[in-house]
Amino acid sequence: MLSRLSEWFWNERLWFPEGLGWANLEGSDGLTYAKAADLWVTLPIALVFLIIRQIFERTVAIQMAAALGVKEKVRVRVEHNPTLESFFRISNKTPKQCEIERLGKKTGYSDRQIHRWFRRRRNQERPNKLKKFKEARYRTIQRFCLGLYSLHIVCVLQKPWLYKMEEMWTGFPMLTLLPSQFWYYMIELGFYMSLLFSVASDVKRKDFKEQIVHHVATILLISFSWCVNYIRAGTLIMLVHDASDYLLESAKMFNYAGWRKACNYIFILFAVVFMITRLVIFPFWILHCTWVYPVTVYPPFFGYYFFNGLLFVLQCLHIFWAVLILRMAVKFLPGNNIVEDERSDREETDSEDDVKEQEDRKVPMKNGPVQNGHSPLNNNHHRKTE
Repeated sequence: MLSRLSEWFWNERLWFPEGLGWANLEGSDGLTYAKAADLWVTLPIALVFLIIRQIFERTVAIQMAAALGVKEKVRVRVEHNPTLESFFRISNKTPKQCEIERLGKKTGYSDRQIHRWFRRRRNQERPNKLKKFKEARYRTIQRFCLGLYSLHIVCVLQKPWLYKMEEMWTGFPMLTLLPSQFWYYMIELGFYMSLLFSVASDVKRKDFKEQIVHHVATILLISFSWCVNYIRAGTLIMLVHDASDYLLESAKMFNYAGWRKACNYIFILFAVVFMITRLVIFPFWILHCTWVYPVTVYPPFFGYYFFNGLLFVLQCLHIFWAVLILRMAVKFLPGNNIVEDERSDREETDSEDDVKEQEDRKVPMKNGPVQNGHSPLNNNHHRKTE
């Protein structure tokens, strides 16, 4: 069964136009072509990325965080309560008012105590600012290095298909492979594989599922374009994607460090570069060239639809993230002085929790004799509503 499945998967009719196949990619006369077996190189590269990240975050990133004043925030830990803990893990992390009342009868806690217990329990599971800073700092350097290498590739190649994109299909599939392209592909694929391997331990954001889809689609796209020698199109796609990501990570890093103006200026630059590369160059140049031009040279085949299908998935994700970027851009309006990542889960505070409780009850909040088990020394922000 495995042999038949392998034979079907590598069927030339799936991946090549009629009349062409794997034999056309056999190296001859000193020419080198991409081969599927080369992709095994990406596994040790991905492992190296993971090891470098662990070392960097435990040494350099911590020192940089200390220099910039980023500190671990001390959080109040909740008292262990089996009933509330069971409900938190199994049922709901944000209980409704009717559920809070039932839990109050079981535990003897007041509504406010239960609200506060769940808020603090949720905060315990949220990553702290130091973890976010270390992750952003590592990715800033990593993506910046990839961006520099992308510029190096452009300078080294100096090929007509970098500027006249119709040329990317000239001579397909006999497109010779240069050493710079080989390592560019291997490093990029190893990088995205390391992102997929580490996604479980990374800071969980609201677009977690979209990130998984993006990483999987990118890995499939890079691997497929390598196997069937779409290396020119793949190189252009990676160059476009490397142009802006390091700017976003830099903006987040300065945000966590409290450098608000630097964060805002870098984010503006990131938004401009992202919109130009992902919503203009990618769909109207690259996608146009991969979707429209090949059918003028060869009849459509499965590999053509598969490759462009993955590109359309990426474009949908670009639009999704563009909406988030525009929502963050609203924060630049008068009265807003910081950019927050719309994908992040913001930490809750005591005042927010009290306001939420008041809204849920639909009654004015009264000053009580006790707050958190201590006599209130200053109740100015809990004034009695008349």
